[in-house]
Amino acid sequence: MTVHRAPEDLPVLFVYNMDPEWDDADRKAAAGSNDRMMAALECKGHPVVPVEVRNDDLNSLLSRHSPENLIVFNQCESIPDLPHSEHLAAGIIESRGFAYTGSTPEVLKLAGDKNETKRVLSRHRIPTPAWKVYREPVAPDWNLYPAIVKTVFEHCSTGLNPESVVLDRQELESRIAFILETYNQPAMVEDFIDGREYHVPLCGNGTVKMLPVVEMDFSAFSDIHDRLCTYDSKFEPCSLHYTTIESRIPAPLGREAVRELETICLEAYRSIGCRDYARLDVRERGGTFYVLDVNPNADLDIDASIACAADYSGMPYPEMMHYLVRLAANRHASYSVPESHPMLG
Repeated sequence: MTVHRAPEDLPVLFVYNMDPEWDDADRKAAAGSNDRMMAALECKGHPVVPVEVRNDDLNSLLSRHSPENLIVFNQCESIPDLPHSEHLAAGIIESRGFAYTGSTPEVLKLAGDKNETKRVLSRHRIPTPAWKVYREPVAPDWNLYPAIVKTVFEHCSTGLNPESVVLDRQELESRIAFILETYNQPAMVEDFIDGREYHVPLCGNGTVKMLPVVEMDFSAFSDIHDRLCTYDSKFEPCSLHYTTIESRIPAPLGREAVRELETICLEAYRSIGCRDYARLDVRERGGTFYVLDVNPNADLDIDASIACAADYSGMPYPEMMHYLVRLAANRHASYSVPESHPMLG
């Protein structure tokens, strides 16, 4: 039997990481984001207990709390001093028996590997740009230009800047060498889709809904090297990309294009195994939508694509955060709440 529970019946353990090695600006930005999320949950009536992860002993921190009466809102993107450990954090939360928001450790690990993610997309015949992975700074077999060079294991556009877009073999091999040396990991070379870019937010499980699509508008840039979402465009407010790229919501797309984009993105969401929410990065060229990346633990801050799309669809920020808690509550042994939300259908 479905039991309807009020927000105050769904206490939240808000788990987030705060790396001591971050500089003051990074710590301040992360703290502000986490504070806004917790305030939104409290606005809806959820009792919130914060758990700040500053070292590698997440297991000990969680042992102080009981999974019997708490829902974990998982915002732990890594365990300090353990690179690429987002999936390990989720694994520890799961091993302690907590119901938690977001995707499983297996999905987070998959999505953290761009090469494996693209293999899955390709197996499901989901359009994605042609790519190859290089472990040496030579690429005699690559002949698609322009191309873009990325890290395989980083996220949040780490390593992406105008020099990531290359136009010939010399530029390509130089950029591959940069990735190998700077990030100590393979470089992924991809066909650069010089077209419109969309951030596609999705949420739900059994019934997955696509929220209004957000277009990242690069029309102010005439140089192909600038027509991409760089690291600076997300985290450096004074940078050219941050101030010049415009977010258009909803993206100006015809009805048929929206239906096609939805079909592709829903298939990608399910093929990767996303749970509760995700954001897909997509580009269009010649009438084809290409999935660039799948982000199962996408930014949930109030000014990020998912929150903006939810707000545009009629779901204010506190309501969106509450909805994600309800999705997690469906996996709790004692809580049973309806997944659907009136704003999402």
